[in-house]
Formats: sequence, structure tokens, C-alpha cells
Amino acid sequence: MKPATHLSRGRLILLALILILGAFWMGSRYGPRQSENVEAWRLGEKPAALASAKSDSQRSDKLTEEESINVRIYRQASPAVANILTKATEYDFFMDPVPVEGAGSGFVIDPRGYILTNFHVVAGAQSIEVVLGDKTRYKANFIGADQRNDVALIKIEPKEKQLTALTLGDSSTLLVGQKVLAIGDPFGFQTTLTTGVVSALGRTVQTSETTLIDEAIQTDASINRGNSGGPLINTHGEVIGINSAIYTPSGTAAGIGFAIPINTAKLIANDLITEGKVRRAYLGVSTLELTGWLAEALDLPVREGLLVEQTTKNSPAAAAGVRGGDRAANAGMRRIYIGGDVIVGLDGQKVANQFDMNVILNRKRPGETVTVTLYRGANKMDIPVKLGEREGN
Repeated sequence: MKPATHLSRGRLILLALILILGAFWMGSRYGPRQSENVEAWRLGEKPAALASAKSDSQRSDKLTEEESINVRIYRQASPAVANILTKATEYDFFMDPVPVEGAGSGFVIDPRGYILTNFHVVAGAQSIEVVLGDKTRYKANFIGADQRNDVALIKIEPKEKQLTALTLGDSSTLLVGQKVLAIGDPFGFQTTLTTGVVSALGRTVQTSETTLIDEAIQTDASINRGNSGGPLINTHGEVIGINSAIYTPSGTAAGIGFAIPINTAKLIANDLITEGKVRRAYLGVSTLELTGWLAEALDLPVREGLLVEQTTKNSPAAAAGVRGGDRAANAGMRRIYIGGDVIVGLDGQKVANQFDMNVILNRKRPGETVTVTLYRGANKMDIPVKLGEREGN
């Protein structure tokens, strides 16, 4: 029996060796393997941190030319785009005070802390707070505004911080089809980028009873609530407009947004910074828009235009010889003055109503001379008028 026992032990040892070698071979073939491209990191450093530390040049190599432009403009401009938060107090039906908060966008135009935005973003605000792209917060002061053009200027105090200011371009050089980028804070989502093209130029858009966008830039770049006051930028990184309104006949985005030309905003900002007020051209007439029945009743030679009821004393129009009405008459429920001149044009541009006159005067500066085309009775004449300066907005 001893030889049998000895053989059994030998077989057991051989079987154990076979199993060990087999396990080693299986593990080396199918088990976890060390990567051929191993990246070492310091103790306590996470691999995710290494991934984010890859050079921008490596990632940008995979971008298209258009994507590269978008990324570049966003990185350059976003630190200067401001989220503007306002607080005001309104009163309910029972005259109880109700706190109201608002939000919009703006952008830094000067390292001293000047920020352009829309007037309607900060109108009536009792306090204004600005959050820049790097999340720093500042209290802002209202400097001034041009309500008619919906442009306002506010200012923060950067103290020792060097602010990024955007470069202001030339909106008169724009072409339909040109690519544009809009940056703002729609619906509270700070520093959001949208892109599009210039869809149309030269439109005059009345945004309320008291405001208009003259020579508006129409774009299909998405502009939503909260984008108001933010910059519209070209591919050179220059601001060419202030995002202001979106056409929404159904209450939803329709792909038609409007921006205030930056050339208009530059004039307003310069006036506010250097003189503390906006310089507005002033003619000095009170007028009544003609209707067909009124023109017929007064036996006027034209059916469209502005009947001058009064000229303001010592105004540019009065000094130039424009005449107002010389007698009163009743027109429906209103008492009017008739017998005055009928203005039909300014500098060769047709004037059919007060809006036409406002648009033309909006493009003029105090001290400029305009040619007023009018009818005095049946006689048509041109009168040069040196414009004055309107007080207030």
C-alpha cells in the first residue's frame, strides 16, 4: 500500500502546480492590464483635474473655423458682459408697497466702470446691482439716459480691479448676411451666447409710445427676455449694437430681434460722460397731424403733413419765420389753431406725421441747419432753420 500512497501524493502535487500555472496564465491574459499610455499625477490630484488642464490648443485643433471664432469672441467678451439686477417699489390697488425685481444685461465700455444698457432695463430702479462675467458684484449708479432711443448709462466703481472693456465698432459699415454674436443673460442664465446674421438694416422700429429704434439692426440671433441691453458683436470682437427687442406676435421667439446701432449709443454715452446730459435737436413747433377730412375742410393743398398750431417763443422755428395758427376752431371735441404753415418735409425727407419728424430730428444735433419744406396757403417754400437744444428727454 505504501507505493500507492506515494503515487497519490505526487499526483496531487502535480495537479496543484497545474492549477497555479493555469490561474497565472489566465490572469495575465484576461485580467486588468496596465495602460500603455499611463499619465502620472501628484498625490491627491484627481485625474479630472488633469483632463481640464489639457492645453486649449489641443482642443481647438478639433474645432471648425466658425466654432473657433465663436469660442474666441465669447472668451474675449464675456468678462465685460454684465447681468444687471434692479429693485423698485410699486403700489397695488390698496396703495400698499410691493417690491419689484428686474433683470437685464449690459456691457462695460470703459475701464473706469461705465456700462451701457437699455433705458427700460433700469427705468424706475431704486437700486442697481451688476454681476460681471467673473461673478464679481458691484453696486451701480445711474448716470443718465436717452429715453427716446432706449439707451442708458450706469457706472460701477472697480477700485483696484482692472475691468475688461469691449471695443465699440462702426455700425454704419454693416452688411446684410454678416455674422453676429449676442451675449446676455436671458431668463437669468448668465453670460449666454447665441449666434446669427444681420437679417436687415435701416428699419425704424417703434418699441413703445415714447421709444424707437432708428436705423435698427435686425438679426435672427436669439434675443430673449433678459438679453436686453447686452452687446451684439461682429467677428472682430467689436460691439455693433445693443440688443433691445424681439418681435413676438405669438408670444414666442420668432427669430426677429432688433438692436440699437452702436453709433447711436456712442453719441449718447459721450454726451452723458462729458456733459452729464444728452444733447437733443430742437425745432420748437406744436403740430397737428393732417387727416383727409381736416385738409379738405381747411382747403389745404396737401392731404398729408403737420399743421403748425404754434411756434414756441424764441424757438429756432420762430426765429426762422415758421408761422403758427392765427385763429381758433373746433375740430370734433378738440379746439385747434388753424391758418398756420403745413410742414411736409425736413431736409428732403417726407414728413407725414409726428413720428416722421421725430425720426429725422433724432438724427440731428443741436447747431445743425435743416431745410423745412412747408406750404403757406398754396405756396410751397423751403426755410432753413438752425436747430436748438432740447432740455430734458
